[in-house]
Amino acid sequence: MRKLCLIALAILTPLVATAQANRSASVATATFAGGCFWCMEPPFDKLPGVISTTSGYTGGKVRNPTYEQVSGGGTGHAEAVEIRFDPNKVSYAALLEVFWRNIDPTVSDRQFCDSGSQYRTAIFFHDEAQKALALQTKARIEKEKGWKIRTEIAPASAFYPAEEYHQDYYLKNPVRYKYYRGGCGRDARLTELWGTK
Repeated sequence: MRKLCLIALAILTPLVATAQANRSASVATATFAGGCFWCMEPPFDKLPGVISTTSGYTGGKVRNPTYEQVSGGGTGHAEAVEIRFDPNKVSYAALLEVFWRNIDPTVSDRQFCDSGSQYRTAIFFHDEAQKALALQTKARIEKEKGWKIRTEIAPASAFYPAEEYHQDYYLKNPVRYKYYRGGCGRDARLTELWGTK
C-alpha cells in the first residue's frame, strides 16, 4: 500500500506543479500613471479579466514612500495603479486603450487640476512586449490626433501600494470622489480630447 501511495505521489506532484504554474502564468501585471490614482481605478475595475487594481507609487527614488512624501513632490514617484489581469480574458492592448482614453497625454507633469511630477502620465512596462505595444499605440495616437504625446514610457520599478484609505476610494467615498472628479474638470477635458465614445 505504501508503495502504491509513493507511486501516486510521484505521478501527481509534477501535474500539480504544472497546474499551479499555468494558473500563475494566467495573471499578468500592468502599471499606469494617469494623475490622481483614485480616478484610474474605476475604468479598469469594470473590465472583464481584470483581477485587481491597486493604487500606489512608482518611478521614484525613496523606498516605501508615504502619501504626504509623494504629494509633496520630492520623491520622484508618480501616483499610479498596478493592475493584475488575466491575459486570456483581457489583452494588454485593451488595457492600453482604456489608459489612453482616461488621461490627457498632451501635458507634462500634470493632469487636470493636479500639477507636479507626481501627477505625470506614464506607462511602466513589465516586459518587451508591453514596451512595444505602448510605443505602437503612442505613435498611432500621435499620427491620428496630431498631438505631441508627453506620456513617459519606462521600465517598471518598485511599486509601493498606497495607504488603505486610498484603495477603492471611489467606492468608499462616492460623494467626495464625484465632487473631486467633477471639480477637477477631468471628464470635461477627456470629452474634449477623446469625444464621448
